[in-house]
Amino acid sequence: MMTGTIKTLTDKGFGFIAREGEAKDLFFHSKELVGVMFDELKVGDVVSFTVVDTDKGPAATAVSRA
Repeated sequence: MMTGTIKTLTDKGFGFIAREGEAKDLFFHSKELVGVMFDELKVGDVVSFTVVDTDKGPAATAVSRA
């Protein structure tokens, strides 16, 4: 598991996580949340997650509050 900070949240049910030491933010979708609802997240929250490779590039899965 890695950790990062919620950088962006959209009204369409997805967002981006900033990872320390990484230039690109990591995409996540609300269906990948574990133990937290999308509406409960705020920009700046620290989350833990696993990185998976998708056809659109790396994304976060199993996203939960750290």
